[in-house]
Amino acid sequence: AFRGIFGQGLWIIIGSIAAFLLGQLLDVLVFHRIKKLTGEKAMWLRATGSTIISQLIDSFVVLFIAFYIGKRIQTGQGAPWSLQQVLVTGTGNYIYKFVIALLMTPVIYFVHGFIERYLGKGRASEMKQAAMGASQE
Repeated sequence: AFRGIFGQGLWIIIGSIAAFLLGQLLDVLVFHRIKKLTGEKAMWLRATGSTIISQLIDSFVVLFIAFYIGKRIQTGQGAPWSLQQVLVTGTGNYIYKFVIALLMTPVIYFVHGFIERYLGKGRASEMKQAAMGASQE
C-alpha cells in the first residue's frame, strides 16, 4: 500500500525536475536568440515568446515521465497512461500556461516601466548591461 501511494511521487518528482531543467534551458536559449535578433525592441516577444515555447516542452515532459514511463516501470499503481491521455492532459495544461503568459505581457511592461522610473533610465540600463555581460561570460 505504501509503495502504491508514495511510489508514484518519485516519478512525478523526476518528471518535474526533468521538465523544469529542459524548459528553463530552452527558455533562456530562445530568449537570448530573440534578443540577438531584435535588440532592445520587442520585449514582449522575448519574454512571452520564450515562455510559450519552453512551456510547450514542460507541459508534456512531466506527464510523459511521471505517468507514461513511471507507471510502466513501477507497477502496482494503476494503469499507465496512454499517449493519448498524455497528449490531451498536456494540451490542456499548455493552453492554460499559454493564456497566463499572454496575460502577463502587460504586467511585464508595467514592471519594466516602474523599474526604469524608480532607478532612472541610465541606471536601469547600466544594471541590465551588467547582468547581460555576466550571463555571457
